[in-house]
Formats: sequence, structure tokens, C-alpha cells
Amino acid sequence: MSMPIEIKVPVVGESISEVVVSQWLVAPGSAVQQDQSVVSLETDKVNVDVPAPVAGILAKILKQNGESARVGEVIGYLELADSAVASVAQARVMPAAERILAQSGLPAAAVLATGPGGRLLKEDALQAVGKLSDGQKIPLVFAEAEPVPVPVLTAALAPPVAPLLPTIKPTLPPAPIADPRQELVPMSPMRRRIAQRLVEAQQTAAILTTFNEVDMSAVQEVRKRWQESFVQKHGIKLGYMSFFVRACVDALKAFPLVNAQIRGDQIVMQHFYDIGVAVGGGKGLVVPVLRDADQLSLAQIEKQLADLGARAKAGTLKLAELQGGTFSISNGGVYGSMLSTPLLNLPQSAILGMHNIIERPVGVNGQVVLRPMMYLALSYDHRLVDGREAVQFLVRVKQTLEAPERLLLDL
Repeated sequence: MSMPIEIKVPVVGESISEVVVSQWLVAPGSAVQQDQSVVSLETDKVNVDVPAPVAGILAKILKQNGESARVGEVIGYLELADSAVASVAQARVMPAAERILAQSGLPAAAVLATGPGGRLLKEDALQAVGKLSDGQKIPLVFAEAEPVPVPVLTAALAPPVAPLLPTIKPTLPPAPIADPRQELVPMSPMRRRIAQRLVEAQQTAAILTTFNEVDMSAVQEVRKRWQESFVQKHGIKLGYMSFFVRACVDALKAFPLVNAQIRGDQIVMQHFYDIGVAVGGGKGLVVPVLRDADQLSLAQIEKQLADLGARAKAGTLKLAELQGGTFSISNGGVYGSMLSTPLLNLPQSAILGMHNIIERPVGVNGQVVLRPMMYLALSYDHRLVDGREAVQFLVRVKQTLEAPERLLLDL
């Protein structure tokens, strides 16, 4: 008889204590290979695929699609395939590995032997009992069960963490809707997190927005003149966002308080430029971060943005790619937005809002001409950034976009 192996919710982040089972990728009774993704979990930040710890058969599902589960909770069982059971039975368990397995209660049948001649090594045992995020080993505790022992993860493995979203706790089901034209749809963890963050921003910071407009003629001319050569050399199109990222980095260097953060009663001056770019993911707005954007070329920015945007839509961004950031850019113009007041991405102190490019009549050298114009909006925390600095920051961005050669000349 094969040994049941638990499929558990992994630790996916310090602030995440609960997930939602998004989709089982394998049907019960189906064979799976070791490290094959068997279930996709949705958190309030990212989606996580859980791989099979060993090759086997998906024997049982304990949590259905859409149900919540705690970190460390068992959500399904695998049974070892006959070939895996046979290979384990033939494996020679080395003394050091045998002691580790005896202390943890983990049977040799649940461990993949990688040593010469099929030997089960100390490293195999250590790998099987798992590791914490800081590299410490996790001792697994097993409870006896009939007809075979089944691993049981103790609560000690998951340090107590205050729930990030109190409303994610199980509650009484809502009253049924009387009107058949209405439908109750559960709010996803990501949508709940977005809602919480937006309300938190409005309640915490003194948000003020200043506006300006930019003539995009010069940027459009550069793109038109060099687009073909740019694609041939770099394999990607030259877009607008890379110009805005570079222009914002230039302005952040000139007005460093816009790049700073408030921490308690102190100001954290940040001498690096990690720029978050808001993109519409498959299940909500996410803000992946371009690290050290001041060191990236236009081509590198475009390539990273294309990669981050594609993985945001696929829900495969990593948690680390959404954390941090010193300043953010949101482009509502891609959806046709004419003007908006973006909300801060806490704990950042400012965010730039881009909008639709529209040909409008403007005065140039005493004449009225049509120019491709875009409204810009800078929302900022007035507790840290004064109106003068905010206006000057936005003017600097405008000047750089209207004369991109400023970046080359360091003006």
C-alpha cells in the first residue's frame, strides 16, 4: 500500500496567512510527476502554484476551488506511484539520514533518494523535512493513523501572524438575495487587498494632486524616426512608458523628497530609484517594480515592462516583484482616461498619472496649432512634499518630455 503524502499550503509571504484555492490543475486519480504543479493558490498579492513533492497519484482533494485555506493547512493527498514505492523500498538508507527521519517521524517511503546506487543520503532527509524561509530546518511531526501514518503539520511551523485582512476570516454566509436579477460574487483576496490599500491611503496620507500638460510632439517624433532601428537592434518597440520612467527618475533626483517616505516621525531619504508601474492584471491592478531604474536604458525598461505586464495578466508575478518601490506611475490613458487623481501606493509619497493623448489647439509662437497633448497628474503626500516642490517636479517631467535630448545632455 502506498504512503499518502500531504499537499499543504506553503508559506508565501510574511504578511499572508490565508489563501484561496484558485484551481486544481490535476483531476483526482490523475498521475503527476515530481515538481509538477497540481494546484494554483490565490493570495491578496500574487498567485502561487504548488508542485507535487513526489511522483504519484492525486488521491484526494480536501479544499475545492474557491475555498479558503490557512498557511500550513492540508488541502489534498498524493499517493506514491508503484514505481516510486518500489524504488524507495530498494533504497539503502544511510545512518545519518535514518537518524534524521527517526527524529522527524518521516518515513523513508516519502523521501526521494539521490545518492549513488539509490542510497538515501542525509541531504535527502534534510530536503524532505523542509526548510523555513530563513534557512532553518522544519521538524515535521506525524500522527499515527490507520492503515498507515499520515504527516500532520503542527501549528508551530507557522508563526502567529495577525491577519492582514480581518474580513477574510470565515463569517456567516450573507443573506440570500431576493431579487433574481442580482448575483452574489465573492470578492477575491486581491480585490479585497486593493480595496483596503486604497482606503488606507485616503485615511493615512494628506493627499493633494497637482496638474500640468505636456506636448508629446518631441517624443512622438523620436519614436517615429528611430522605431524601426530600435526594433531591429533590441527586438522590442519603443513605447511611451520608458520616456516617462526616465523623465521621472530625472525629476526625482532633482527633488529627492518626492522619492522619500515617512516612517513614524522620521523621513527616510532613499538614494535609489525603484519605479512601480501600475498594470491591469488578470484579477486586479498590480504594481510591479522596476529596480534601479536610473541604471536602465530605454530598451531595458521596455523589455522589463513587457515581461512584467505579460506575467501580471497571467497571474505569475512573484511576491518580491510587487514589494518595495520608491515612486509609481499609473497610465490610465491606455483605457482612454482624460484626467484623474491617482491615489498613493503607500508608503510611497507620490504617484504620477498619465492620460490619453489628444490633439488639441494650443498657442505656439503666437499661432494656434494642433498638438498631441497629454494631461499629467501628480498626487503627493502633503505631509512631506510641499506644493512648490510638487509643481516643480511636474514641470521638470514636462520639460524633459518636451525636449528628450535633455536626458542625453544631463540638463
